[in-house]
Order: sequence, then structure tokens, then C-alpha cells
Amino acid sequence: MSFDLRDHTADVAVEATAPTFAALFESVADGLTAASCEAVPETGERFELTVTAESREALLFDYLDQLIYERDVRLVLPAAHRCAVSESDDVGGDDGAAWTVEATARGVPLDDVAAREIKAVTYSEMTLERRDGEWYAYVVFDV
Repeated sequence: MSFDLRDHTADVAVEATAPTFAALFESVADGLTAASCEAVPETGERFELTVTAESREALLFDYLDQLIYERDVRLVLPAAHRCAVSESDDVGGDDGAAWTVEATARGVPLDDVAAREIKAVTYSEMTLERRDGEWYAYVVFDV
């Protein structure tokens, strides 16, 4: 799995690939962390979060949005992301399915980093698809 930061007018974008859907979530989240600061210390405690949405795209958006919320509430930079993604028939969008990500991250205290503020994740130009046997995502963040 890998990610690259891409310049995007006044924003920053993360372009990521991974062999699995869950690993793609981890890569994009790691890209969010990298867009926030250049060096991440090994400090901080792990925390858990669960997000459910009606589609894969909405799940990625809501997961990244929740990471930004956790940063603001906990005053930590989420790092070292681990994700498990599942689909359920219980509730959800047009196809009747719901998607859930159960994740953990290490919350690095903001006092330990020189972090740039990422204001929000956007749907602008968001891409989430399979390409050449891998998962691919492109996500723009408002800075």
C-alpha cells in the first residue's frame, strides 16, 4: 500500500493504492496524517472508532471526517491507522447494504507535532475504484 500527496490549488490531495479495500482506508488516512505534518513522533495512545455509511464512497468520506473530528475533540493527530471494512445487508443505501469500518489510530498529542490544520475532507474529485487488481483512491482535503 502506498500514498502520494498531490498539490491541488489551495487544497491538498491524497492519491493512494492498496491491495485490499481496508488497506486503502489505512493508506488514505496515513496520507491525511502526512498532509498534516512532516514528522510523526512515536508518542500517543491508540483509540478506536467505528463508522457506518450507505456506500463505499460515503464510508471513506465519513471515516476521514471522523478522524478530523477526533483530532479536534481529543487534540491529537491520528496516526498509524488500522482498519477492517465490512458490508452488511441490514440497512443502507440504494442496494440495501451498509458499509462499516472498525478502526484504530494512535493519537499523537498535538503539542508533540507542528501540524498544519486540515479543515475538512471534500467530495470534490473523490475517486474510489479498482484499478489493475488494486484499490485506488483520490481524496481532496480543504486546508
